[in-house]
Amino acid sequence: MKRWTAPFAAAACAIGLVATAGSAGATTDDPLREDLWGLDQVHAEQAWSAGRGEGAVVAVIDTGVDLGHPDLAGRLVPGADFVCGEQAGSCGDGGWKGQDGVGQESDVHGTHVAGTIAAVADNGIGVAGVAPDAKIMPIKVLEDGSGTNEDIAEGVRHAADNGADVINLSLGGLPGTQLFSILGLDTTMQDAIQYARDKGTLTVAAAGNTSTLLCSDPAFSSDSICVGATDRNELKSYFSELPVKLSGKGVAAPGGSGRLLGGDCSEDILSTVPRGTGTDECGEGTDYAAFAGTSMATPHVAGVAAILYAQGRSMTNVEEAILSTSRHPLLGIRGGYSALYGRGIVDAEAAVAYPRD
Repeated sequence: MKRWTAPFAAAACAIGLVATAGSAGATTDDPLREDLWGLDQVHAEQAWSAGRGEGAVVAVIDTGVDLGHPDLAGRLVPGADFVCGEQAGSCGDGGWKGQDGVGQESDVHGTHVAGTIAAVADNGIGVAGVAPDAKIMPIKVLEDGSGTNEDIAEGVRHAADNGADVINLSLGGLPGTQLFSILGLDTTMQDAIQYARDKGTLTVAAAGNTSTLLCSDPAFSSDSICVGATDRNELKSYFSELPVKLSGKGVAAPGGSGRLLGGDCSEDILSTVPRGTGTDECGEGTDYAAFAGTSMATPHVAGVAAILYAQGRSMTNVEEAILSTSRHPLLGIRGGYSALYGRGIVDAEAAVAYPRD
């Protein structure tokens, strides 16, 4: 039985916030907006005049979500828990503490991902998501940061069967596990993602954090968009896998620096964490923290996908819009291809202007 993990944040994780001079042109009243440089890099606010994701649902298939977080209020739809031991089907509501009621340190991950996608904007607290009017479907498939491919596949199918437009998989296996799918030894995840795709649900999946040349699985072998990470300066994050897969469906998005060269965590991705598990260094209480990883890059893409779905687009058109309008920061081209960035850094402003089907 193959196990999957969510160390795509832990491999380069910075917890502790320092407010700095930040994003020019920030327009929300969220106190931490100046440090949300990821929103600026993907041109999220410039896309909001075309919609902020209202009506779209993103399934966060991960470690569960803090269902009572004030910055996610009104943004959650019913979830599920597939970390159920021998019990078949769901045994819970997608809360991060799971069936034993104990919040593991690594299980703050899913709440961070959810906030990057859809934290409420203009509510006077905390942060804002890429698609702040979208809904999150919390699906817990990992406990203490790891889980089985069978549980994750169940979560994927549940999301597709219950109205998710987008599936966010900020998780994956170690380098080399692609061989299981390539050789046909284990296609559980690949089949589940195809099942979701056949229902019109787009999957975005993290490339991985071990600096190898290919997307990790499930991003590599499945029909999904593989997401690599960039830092604040639009350079490839040192830890990120290259967003390379045979189909060419790879992009880049803000994932942070991991503080490799020092500095503070304003270089990483600031988002929600379960209440009381963050730090108070930024003066905003303990409900927020900054992490780095392709786990943090992936929800930026999921948020852009949610904005596009809310425009009434089909799955194929959403995917085409993301891939065709992503920009190469060094070459100044869109929709081309490079090993460092795949099709480029996702661009919400350009994507919402892409022709609809």
